[in-house]
Amino acid sequence: MSVIPIWKKSSFSEGEGANCVELARHGGHILIRESDAPHVILTAAPARLAPFLAAVKAGWFDGLGQD
Repeated sequence: MSVIPIWKKSSFSEGEGANCVELARHGGHILIRESDAPHVILTAAPARLAPFLAAVKAGWFDGLGQD
């Protein structure tokens, strides 16, 4: 029997529309996807993902997509 991941939306995502980052735990890994492309899923080990999440929370990528 396959376990279906329970996706959680980022608290910074707005409303129920697209452009939302979603995370789930599955088999000891963290799954990451965008709501507008739910079939594309990245997989990471929690220990490998932790430094990236800390950088995001610290604001290292703020304004990255702005010209």
